[in-house]
Amino acid sequence: MKVIDQFLKPQKQLAVLIDPDKLNDEQVEIVAKNAQKSGVNFLFVGGSLMTSDTLHRCIKVLKENSNIPVVLFPGSTYQVSRDADAMLFLSLISGRNPDMLIGMHVIAAPYVKLSGVETVPTGYMLIDSGQPTSVTYMSHSFPIPHDKKDIAACTAMAGEMLGLRLIFMDAGSGAQITISEEMIRFVKGSIEVPLIIGGGIRTPEIAQNVLNAGADTIVVGNHFENNPEEIFQFMDVINNYNAK
Repeated sequence: MKVIDQFLKPQKQLAVLIDPDKLNDEQVEIVAKNAQKSGVNFLFVGGSLMTSDTLHRCIKVLKENSNIPVVLFPGSTYQVSRDADAMLFLSLISGRNPDMLIGMHVIAAPYVKLSGVETVPTGYMLIDSGQPTSVTYMSHSFPIPHDKKDIAACTAMAGEMLGLRLIFMDAGSGAQITISEEMIRFVKGSIEVPLIIGGGIRTPEIAQNVLNAGADTIVVGNHFENNPEEIFQFMDVINNYNAK
């Protein structure tokens, strides 16, 4: 099965985001084993800025300790690995930086093609989280204001019309506030492709609210770096929702 087919399943799903710069091999192994035992759907790997050559090693450890699809969530053209199962081929449709819309993709395309890794065309939308984040700084783009659900919906619709297979709304790493339930609900009602939500999802209760609002897949990263055992609690929320 292709990874895109997993995203298209009519069920709620959890992606655990691992930043190779922030976790050592032992920590990555713990996350992978907990994810495997709890039934996590995806392992996202990447970061806005990576300062060490640990991407390939991280993927190796993940693959050795789980059979969960490992999906690249690249912050730059350097974050490509043939060992991954797929890559979110991200176009930053919420910004107006041409490099993040298409420029970096042109540079990366031949390397991605040679790698043979499956690409999943994804419309990436940054939503204001109340403070500057690494991704807004590195991408040289302004996030969509937290209360502008109409702009978010129109942006998502445009991405879908352009043929993007997923829409990923992200408040960014370390977000102080999550994307509002009102915005999630409004965007979800405006598109037919799966909707991914990330940033600021720190508790099972927040995860439940985000799912209720319409998220198809939620992404949790920072919180699990220090609390890998809580993966089980988040998966309980997912499983309970899907059992309804």
